[in-house]
Amino acid sequence: MKRARFWKCTNPECALRFPEVVEGAHQAPLRTCPRCGAAVHLAAQVDLPVELPFPHRQPRPAPLPPATPGARLAVLDNLRSAWNVGSIFRSADGAGWGHLCLCGFTPTPDHPGVTKTALGAEQQVAWSYHPNAVCLAQALKAQGWTLWALETGPQARPLPMLHTEARDLALALVLGNEQAGVDPGVLALCDRVVALPMTGHKRSLNVAVAFAVAAYLLMSPGGQSHASN
Repeated sequence: MKRARFWKCTNPECALRFPEVVEGAHQAPLRTCPRCGAAVHLAAQVDLPVELPFPHRQPRPAPLPPATPGARLAVLDNLRSAWNVGSIFRSADGAGWGHLCLCGFTPTPDHPGVTKTALGAEQQVAWSYHPNAVCLAQALKAQGWTLWALETGPQARPLPMLHTEARDLALALVLGNEQAGVDPGVLALCDRVVALPMTGHKRSLNVAVAFAVAAYLLMSPGGQSHASN
């Protein structure tokens, strides 16, 4: 059983309050503040929910899934950050997206950065590698997939207004490079360009954060996974 202990520094000039996650009830308690070295006292503690372990599977490429109504996959075109890719695997698993297409120089699950942030989700979500995202987009359209690009720009429509339209589509969501965006060749093949509304000074979110928001907005009916590996 994991437990979260919340400690408070007894030094009034520091007053740091911070958590510590421990395994079991018998782990030795902290004695000093990590900030100032003064004594600490236990302010609160809670038992953490037990997370069921993933059944171990060796991450391996899988064939593209069929374009059935409500199916969901994402195209990751030349993402540079393995941590972003791992985070996308984890969000895809949580939102029931069954397949990730990793294109160009996007890191695959054999990269340690992917496994570090995916936390086992790379063993659950099917994936495939494709050197050329334009060729992949053409193949997906030929198989009956609808392609939406998650991209900023004047042609983009607000995604929160469109989630009901996507309900029964076999939908492939395209994510572009963190700096260059979606490849124009892929963008030209997309049926729609969608974006998340931004009300601050920045034009976009981190790609992994943006996918997480979009993935839950576009969950397939019932949130059921279409994973095939």
